Amino acid sequence: MFHWKNAPKMRNMPAKKKSSKIKSSPKRGIKYEDKSPGQPELVPIFNEIKKLMKPYVKGTLKESGDSKGQYGLISEMEIEVNGKKKPEVYFAGALVQKGYVGFYFMPVYSEPGLKNVLPQELLKCLKGKSCFYIKKKDPILLSQIKDALKLGYEDYKKKGWVK
Repeated sequence: MFHWKNAPKMRNMPAKKKSSKIKSSPKRGIKYEDKSPGQPELVPIFNEIKKLMKPYVKGTLKESGDSKGQYGLISEMEIEVNGKKKPEVYFAGALVQKGYVGFYFMPVYSEPGLKNVLPQELLKCLKGKSCFYIKKKDPILLSQIKDALKLGYEDYKKKGWVK
């Protein structure tokens, strides 16, 4: 059994070198362009999803991060969730990743009942709570994303999260 008193003395150990690697953080931003050049087949998928999202840019729903393989829609309304005030609420986004386009769809997280009405083909792409991995430009899947966006927008409108 290891005990700290029996550990070797650290006095004469050389100091650890600091890593010169820059770690990505929300403040510095993630270099999405590093992920997309090797994935040219994903750019048309990203563009299609982005095109499906564009009609929802209205009222309080604004575009966010429209560059280098990332695009999002955020409602600029103050809302309260579990007693905490939030200055905005995320609606949906698309992000070119390595090997897939991430379609981030928050209504499926904020309203789990939406999973009961989404088609099985789309639900098979759901990895995690709100991220769908879209790996091919499938017209059926894109049509289902279009329908999901409409349902999600209606849900947000009903909750008063978009105007």
